[in-house]
This record gives sequence, C-alpha cells and structure tokens, in this order.
Amino acid sequence: MKKLIYILLVLFTVQLTWAQKPVPAKPQSKPIALTGGVAHIGNGQVIQNSLITFDKGKLTAVADATVIKTDLSGYEVINIAGKHVYPGFILPSSQVGLQEVSSIRAMSDNSEAGEMNPNVRSVISYNADSEYPPSYRFNGVLLAESTPTGGTISGSSSLMEMEGWNWEDALHSADIAIHMNWPAIARRQFDFNTFSFSESPNKDYEKQVATLENFFADAVAYGKLSSKETNLKLEAVQGLFDGKKTLMIHANNPKEIVESVRSAQRSGIKRITIVGGLGALFVADFLKENKIPVILPATHSLPARADDVVDLPYKLPYLLSQAGVAVSIYDEGSLHGARNLGFYAGTAVAYGVEKEEALKMITSNTAKALGVDGRVGTLEVGKDATLFVSAGDALDYRTNVLSHAFISGKLVTLPGNQQELYERYSKKYGQMK
Repeated sequence: MKKLIYILLVLFTVQLTWAQKPVPAKPQSKPIALTGGVAHIGNGQVIQNSLITFDKGKLTAVADATVIKTDLSGYEVINIAGKHVYPGFILPSSQVGLQEVSSIRAMSDNSEAGEMNPNVRSVISYNADSEYPPSYRFNGVLLAESTPTGGTISGSSSLMEMEGWNWEDALHSADIAIHMNWPAIARRQFDFNTFSFSESPNKDYEKQVATLENFFADAVAYGKLSSKETNLKLEAVQGLFDGKKTLMIHANNPKEIVESVRSAQRSGIKRITIVGGLGALFVADFLKENKIPVILPATHSLPARADDVVDLPYKLPYLLSQAGVAVSIYDEGSLHGARNLGFYAGTAVAYGVEKEEALKMITSNTAKALGVDGRVGTLEVGKDATLFVSAGDALDYRTNVLSHAFISGKLVTLPGNQQELYERYSKKYGQMK
C-alpha cells in the first residue's frame, strides 16, 4: 500500500511539473504589424522608425515608417516604439535536444559508436521537451543547429526551432550539414604532474586522412552508378557534391584547416565551413581566397595555448573579419552557456567589431554558413518571421530584455523554468536588489 501511495505521489508531482511547462505556440492566425521600433535587419542596415508586418509565418513588409504609409486595418498592431527588433539569433553546432545532463548516459544521445556515421540523423533523436530551448529563446536564440558528435564523420545535423510539441513541429530545415572531425596532426594530453598540456605527433595522421579521402572517392563513384544497392553511408553524403548540404569541418590547427579544405575541394565538395578555427588567423588569406566561413568558439573563454595573448578569444572575431573572413560564433560543448550567444557577440564589439557586424556573426553569417540564408538570418520580405523585440541592445546583458518573440510568426512564451523559480522565491524571500 505504501509503495502504491509513493508511486501516485511521484506521478502527481510529475503532472504538476508538466503543467508548469509553457505550451508550444499556435500557428499565426492573423496578420501582425510591429510599429515604431528600431529594426536591426541583420545585414548591417538599421531602420530607426520601422514598420514590420508578417502573415502566415512570413515577413510581408520591412520598411521605414516615415517613408511608407500602410493601411493596418485587419492587422494586430503592436506598438514597439523605443524598443529594438532583431532577427532571431542562430546557434550553430550545438547538442541541444540530444543531450540534457552530460554526466548521465541515459540523457545523452548525441554520439554514435563507430568512425564513419554520415547516415546518423540528429533530427530523429531531438527531444522537444528539453529544458534548454526556453532558456535560449529568453535571450533571443530562436534557432539552433542540432548536431551529432563523435567519430570521424559524426552525422547529419538539422536546424531546429526553439519550440514545438515534437521534433516534427520543431524542425526548420532537415539534414543541412555533415559534420566531420579532421584528424589531428598532433595529440594533446594533459599532464597532471605539471598541470600542463603536452603534444606528441599523430603517427596515424596520413593513414586517417587517406581513409577519409577514400570514403569520399567511394561516395563520388557511388553517386555515378545508374543502378545500385542502397548504401546508407554513401547515400547520406551525396548532397555535398551538388551543394545541397554543407560539410562542417571541425579543425583548429592552421595546417589541419588548409589540408582539410583542400582535401574536400579535391573530392568535389561544394560548400565548406570550418568549425573551431582557433588557428584560422594564420591562414586567413587562404580562407578568404577560397570563401570559407569560420564558426568560432565562444569569446568568453581562455586561449587555447600558453603562448597566446590572454585576450585572443575576445579579439579573434575582429581580427578574422578584418582579414576578410566571414565569422560566426557558437558555444563549443556548453549547452547551458549557449543562451549567452548574443553576449559573446557583444564581447566582440568591445574588442573592435562594429555592432551591426557583430549581429551578423549570430544571424546572417551563420545562416549563410549553414546554407539556410534563403529563409532566415535577416529581416527581409519573404523570409520567415523569426524575430524578437528587446527593450534595448540585444548584445548587452543589461538591456536585452525581451517583450516579444516570434518563431515563423508564432508568438512564443518567453519566461521559462528559471524565471518562474525567480518569481516564486522573490515572493518568499523578497526580491534581491
């Protein structure tokens, strides 16, 4: 009897917890107009007094309200005078929806056994009930690339909206990229005796590179066959050769970056992006010449090597962008920190990047690197109405206070579990000043 009562109490508690979670938004039911706000388009342009309208999840007008007059009868008009409106921030190369608590194996589904797993699709493992999306969208991160990890070729990533009942609802763009971990030229090991890193040459480097190049050669040959038995691994990478998918190469060493790009180009791969790129500054001319974008780790981090200047992670976005390289930002291996994506870009502003250029690093540059810039990344007519309204500068901790957020035209709930707990305990103990 006691056991039965205990089970019922647990079920009741779980039910209460579910009841507190925000319900996914309903599709847009009527045209909406945002008036009077400062619109940051995401391509460097700013409209001080804007009129933004959208219907059925798509932007129908983005204009200067002092120039264009529009009949707004039939629209739900939201006056955002004095506020700022931005395209939704895009988080690349994240394990959101695939991992919840990294120390609990049963709550991690981001890595598959084996080395060559291009056929592994992150989207079908995506957990729409994850606790992370509410904390992301509260800061303006409305889209995230759900990315598998592990092995040499980790799998296929998809762009997800940060709300939805299930993975089908949350899916924005399926299988947009193949993620590959380029073999390391040198292996780094941490020595607890000296509390420092030591490096040793990777004796298998040439063999590992050859294995990769043979795999892509097989994929090219497979694609040319008129009649064939389906090979899931080779089939999964066919989009790389016609530009439908992007090859995301995880590499940091300058030589690794150059050799990985040249190898991919020899294989006939059309779209290439470097993820990590800590040594990209040394090969910036090569990246610019080949039009290879780079997705850098969070600026709020320590230098990778002891001989780097201490503020290099803060300055790297500026230095690379000045060299003509398209830069984006992500948060390597940190799900909880990814909600600060906008503030990472804000740190880049403090170290030389123009504010609208920094905004591009988490909106339009990322959309281009992922190959989804036809739908998101900027506030332009015909693109998705995925945007948010902030009380002030969205790249500043102090002023990024969201009042509205829309994902494909759907008005999403902003307060999440963290805000609910803050309100609850503020009432009990008093608000901290």
